[in-house]
Amino acid sequence: MEIKNGSILKLTTSPDKEANSLCQGVQSHNLDVRSESLKKLAALSSDVTFAQEFISRDGLLFLSRTVEEDDERGEVMCHTLRAISELMEHGFVSWETFSPTFIQKVVTFVNVNLMMLEITQLALMILESVVQSNTTLGIMVKKEVPLDRLLTLLQLPDQETQIKVMALLVALLQKVGGRERADMFEYLWKKNMRQFIHKNIIHNWPQLGDEMRHYLYVLQCLSLGLLEGRMRMAMDPNDAEQRQHLQNLRLSAFPIEVEDGGHMTAERRRSLCAKEFRKLGFTNNGSPWQDLCLTPPGLLALDNMMYFSTRWPNAYSRFVLENSSREDKHVCPFARSSIHLTLILCEILRVGETASETGQDFLTMFYAQDHFLHELFCVCIQVLNKTWKEMRATHEDFDKVMHVVKEQISRTLGQVPTSLEFFRTKISSLNYSEILRRRQEERLIQDEALSPPVMELRKQLEPELLTLIRQHRLNYLCEGTKFRKISSRRRQGT
Repeated sequence: MEIKNGSILKLTTSPDKEANSLCQGVQSHNLDVRSESLKKLAALSSDVTFAQEFISRDGLLFLSRTVEEDDERGEVMCHTLRAISELMEHGFVSWETFSPTFIQKVVTFVNVNLMMLEITQLALMILESVVQSNTTLGIMVKKEVPLDRLLTLLQLPDQETQIKVMALLVALLQKVGGRERADMFEYLWKKNMRQFIHKNIIHNWPQLGDEMRHYLYVLQCLSLGLLEGRMRMAMDPNDAEQRQHLQNLRLSAFPIEVEDGGHMTAERRRSLCAKEFRKLGFTNNGSPWQDLCLTPPGLLALDNMMYFSTRWPNAYSRFVLENSSREDKHVCPFARSSIHLTLILCEILRVGETASETGQDFLTMFYAQDHFLHELFCVCIQVLNKTWKEMRATHEDFDKVMHVVKEQISRTLGQVPTSLEFFRTKISSLNYSEILRRRQEERLIQDEALSPPVMELRKQLEPELLTLIRQHRLNYLCEGTKFRKISSRRRQGT
């Protein structure tokens, strides 16, 4: 095999002979021979046939010993790690064939500052693959690599390193349970990882590549997925904490009326509470907990209402009091609207859905805002109230209003808002009149496309267009194209 500038030019021997030669070379006591053999091995390991031959000759054992026993942290170690990473990518053998000593040494390359950053990057790649393999060695990686160290490496001004760190972080988050995953996210967000990603990666990179876009997408899915438990949990009327949240919601809206409640009879108190829950927009005002038995959105709707009432108390009070003064038929029911809005947001954001192994669609503003879904709800519930008034809606129009609000949210997200404030500005301008105008425009375009003259012209041009399309596809096949490789690690981990 001949190599020039790190690229393979041609194979000079068969794969089995090449594998046999390199197995001997990597064990040589001559440093120059061993270094050259490892360099060749790293260049050739991506070849499937060669990889099978090399692994069948216990080649991985020789390489693991090199990592375990050598203190060299230069090009020899770099070639060795690259060869191991490429060979294991084929999936012929399990990471269980490697010893804990090997993993510990690779962990050291991550935890210690090295002069050669490429070694750190390769170590991160190997550890990600180990974690994705679901082996006991993956548990070891999780224990031995501190999150603080990964956050430090993420802040290095090197895009390749940042990609590798994100890959390992995502792998670690995917392989832990719900409670542990929640704790990890809480720690990462507390360390301002979200803000760092928004400022230094999303807005600082000239262009986000496929890999980074995928990791940002998966990270968002995993984070929003933490809400699935609340979304699928119905309210328990015997749970004291949940009952108290409901009462706090009522007391925040009607504090004055409650102050005189100490002198009321039990019956009068129950009547007053039912009246206030009705004003809050609960359908079952005598037993409001029943409204929260619908799953989804379950208790997530209660969480959103509580967040709105405490984070934006003035806006919450204004919403409730404003509707309390309207005619009954024109009242926008806060609780019922909140429950359905939460469901809409969960559908749009795909809360609880498993991340796709090729997905890349993430929301930039997710990384610009803490408590993302709760804050998004606070904006949208006020838009809902505004839209209700613009439509002069009654209770019979409830579903129609929710459909319009869903359209407002979807259209605004389609403009790729970079922050919640940008989202707020855009959705505020997308009022009911604007929605009607855009619908009319789209309907006219559709009607025009389906008009008899257009249909006749389309029929006449169809044979010529089909010929052009066929020729274009043939030309494309002849020219060839490049496809993004999905590694075996990715397939195992999603």
